[in-house]
Amino acid sequence: MVVGPVGGCQDQPAPVEWQFLQCFGERTPGEEVQDADVISAVEFDGDGSYLATGDKGGRVVLFEKVSTQPRYSVGMDQRQPPPIPRGPGFEYRYLTEFQSHEPEFDYLKSLEIEEKINKVRWVRSSSNTKHIIATNDKTIKLWKVYEKKTQVVTGWNIERPGGFIHSPRLGGIAAIPNTKINRLKMPTVVPQELCLASRAKRIYANAHTYHINSISVNSDQQTFLSADDLRINLWSLEVTDQSFNIVDIKPANMEDLTEVGASWC
Repeated sequence: MVVGPVGGCQDQPAPVEWQFLQCFGERTPGEEVQDADVISAVEFDGDGSYLATGDKGGRVVLFEKVSTQPRYSVGMDQRQPPPIPRGPGFEYRYLTEFQSHEPEFDYLKSLEIEEKINKVRWVRSSSNTKHIIATNDKTIKLWKVYEKKTQVVTGWNIERPGGFIHSPRLGGIAAIPNTKINRLKMPTVVPQELCLASRAKRIYANAHTYHINSISVNSDQQTFLSADDLRINLWSLEVTDQSFNIVDIKPANMEDLTEVGASWC
């Protein structure tokens, strides 16, 4: 959903128009929305500085809260700055994205497992890195998003890739440079600007018979809950191959089943 002022004057607050959107990006009227682009999960972090979304294509997209209010400096004449425009004063801008889940196939049950993100949750971190838990129907993943320094190699002895001559006898490219080198130089590694990278830090799988519908990080930020239609499991963030079942409402005879948990956490 997007909120935006439409009309109004300075004496009265402008009315607010709500619009329903299923995906990001500008769309032309009548343009068909791809099913993989439909948003399936939304989650703010603890103080609202970041926003995480998941879609049916298995992607997690992160946004950062930035201020949109203009800043004015008061000069020596102590003139008052112009009035601040109405509105929330901030917006969420694109930060980064990564592919969290891929489509899978359960050969034992002959069942296709969709990549759709069912839930995303933030995990607080003491460092500058960001941690996010995302899940599809069967697999939960803990992702780490961090700043990474990129590097490039410069100072080559020949120009690349145009430093080789054309040779029909060797398939078009010869290994003989077309320039004369008087003194060899040692290539150097030069650091570039920082970029955001992501990697799957933990993968929690094979603990749910039914489709996972919700996850919740506990207040200790060291354990979390995962739930399907009939069971709730307790996990430690550091242990991927073991969980504890704390709620189980599955009856001995499935014909006696009268209720399921659509969203426990």
